[in-house]
Order: sequence, then C-alpha cells, then structure tokens
Amino acid sequence: MLKKLVTGLGTMAVATAMSVSMAAAEATKVGFVYLTTPGDHGWTYAHELGRQMVENHFGDNVETTYIENVPEGPDATRVIRELAQQGNEIIFTTSFGYMDPTLKVSKEFPNVKFEHMTGYKRTPNMATGNIRFYEGRYVQGVVAGLMTKSNKIGYVGAYPISEVIMGINAFAQGMRSVNSDASISVIWANTWYDPVKEADAAKVHIAEGADILAQHTDSPAMLQIAEKNGVHGFGQSTNMEAFAPSAQLFASENNWGPYYVSRIEALRNGTWSTGEGPDHWAGNTWGGIAQDMLVLSEFKNMPDDVKAKAQEALDGIRSGKIKIFAGPLTDNTGKAIIPAGEELDDGALWGMNYYLEGVNGQIPG
Repeated sequence: MLKKLVTGLGTMAVATAMSVSMAAAEATKVGFVYLTTPGDHGWTYAHELGRQMVENHFGDNVETTYIENVPEGPDATRVIRELAQQGNEIIFTTSFGYMDPTLKVSKEFPNVKFEHMTGYKRTPNMATGNIRFYEGRYVQGVVAGLMTKSNKIGYVGAYPISEVIMGINAFAQGMRSVNSDASISVIWANTWYDPVKEADAAKVHIAEGADILAQHTDSPAMLQIAEKNGVHGFGQSTNMEAFAPSAQLFASENNWGPYYVSRIEALRNGTWSTGEGPDHWAGNTWGGIAQDMLVLSEFKNMPDDVKAKAQEALDGIRSGKIKIFAGPLTDNTGKAIIPAGEELDDGALWGMNYYLEGVNGQIPG
C-alpha cells in the first residue's frame, strides 16, 4: 500500500511516500483531515484506527494521505482543497467544524467524493457520517447512577452544540433510570482538545464533590485526574484504560473503520451515493450500538450487579427495547417536552437546546 503523512499545516509537498508499485500507481487515492494528532488517544486516534483498517482491508489498492493538526476554519478549506488538487478521489473530513469548508470545496470539485463526519449538510458529492454517541452515554449514566456515593456527577463538555447536549441528556436519562437523587453539573471547556483545560475542569468537579466524571472532550486528561483523586470516570472515543486503570469504568469507542471501508468500496464499484437506496451507508449515516459503529469496552472497576445493569442497558439499546428519549420528558425547569407515548425523532435531537431533568444549570447562550 502507499501512504502519505503530512503533519501540521505545512505544504503537502513535504509528504513522504513509500515506494510505488504498478498496482499502487492505479490505487484509489483517499484523503483524511484530522483536527489534532492520533496522539490525542481519543477522537483523532479513533479516526486513525479507521484509516488503518482501510489500509489493511484494501492493501495496495488504496493510497491514503492524512493531514493532522488542521484547525476548523479557513485553514481547513485550504487543506481540503489541496487534497482534492492532489488527486484524492474521496476525502474524509473528521470534525464538525469542517462542515462548511467541506461543503465549499465539494462544489469546486464535483468529481471528487467528500465525506464529512458528524455534520448535516450534503451535496450530490458530499455525504455525512455520524455515530450515535449518546447511546453510550445512556449506559454511562446507568453505571454512574449506581456507582456514585455523593450523587454528584461532573461532566466536561466541549461546546454547547446539540451533539454534546444530547449526550448530556442521554446520560441524565440513564442515571435517573436507576437513581433519581443524583444530578449532573457541566463545565464547558470550549474546546474539543486541550488537556490542560480538561484537567482543570475535572479538578473543579472533584473539588465540588463529584465522585464520577464524564466527558465529551478528546484527551485522557479528565480520566488521569480521576485516577489521581480516587474517583471514577469514562473513556471517550477510544479505550483509555491504560491512562487510568483504576478509574475507567468503561469507554465508549468510536468504530469508524467499517464505515470508511464501505464508502471506499462503494466508490470503487460505482455505487457511491448521497441519495436513498439499499446501501446501509448511503448519503446520511447515523449509526450506533446496533450497527457496531459505537462499541463499549469491558466493564471494569464496578461490582458485578452494576456490570449486569450496564449489560442490560447495552442490550436494551441494541435491541431497541430501550428508547432513550421516549416521553414523558421534562426539562430541568419543569417544562414538558413530550408526553408519554411519544419519542423525540432525529430532527428533534439535532435541535436539542435544553437540559433534561437531572442536569443542573443552563446552557450558555
């Protein structure tokens, strides 16, 4: 296989390629844009594992290039455009903030296929893929509600956008299904990846009495603080047990590889599409536990009865028995969201701008 790596925001001319065989010369060229580096051990590392799965699956039939440390904004537009100019036939952009840059470049290169991870805007040559991260957070909430002694849960959020908010609310739903006395306090880091800010937020939560920590940020820093302070928490995006062997209860792991392989295969056999069709991955994919796009690591550092409840929640989500956002739902001010017998649809989840019962405070304006 042929692989190129570009670090930082330097010109792609510095990319070093492995020797090119005749097979590789005709390989499908695939580009990836990363927000941080695979060394974050979280979000970007999960995407890197997906890219490695692509190489292992296709061998010399693909040539992959990834660009790391690309900020969301104008630099992303430039990097995505350069990847298209370099002849990449399909480009995966792996952060929510790459949505508009990907959209712009997709219109400039109608013959290139673009795949934006976690967004919602599409064109005839730009598809979207996402994972139902909130499903894992429901199981986290069940475990947290059973494990906490202080009934105080600390949550470190990246940005107050619907994707993060629905995860907090799903956590609250799981927690309240087993413990209606517990509550969640949220600290917004206002960054996807900043180990110092993530660690500082964890310290504040612990100082305020939280004995369980959760996160929607990208580094193991929160768990490392949990480990040092004798409290528990959950890994994010990948298994972070190595950083906090006594603190991690389990990790919600993002399994991007099968999606990447399927979409590249569709490109290669001429079935790639952003429209509706029999292809499970066509156009707008939002998969979760049932599709193995989200997997949970082994349940550890908890009693057997808690493990059993966690497994019950996991199985219930997989089978569809558990409806995380089924009514009656009430926000944390007492306002009714939906009555019994109804369920929030995907559109309502993407418009979520409120905290449900069990979450303290208000969402920043």
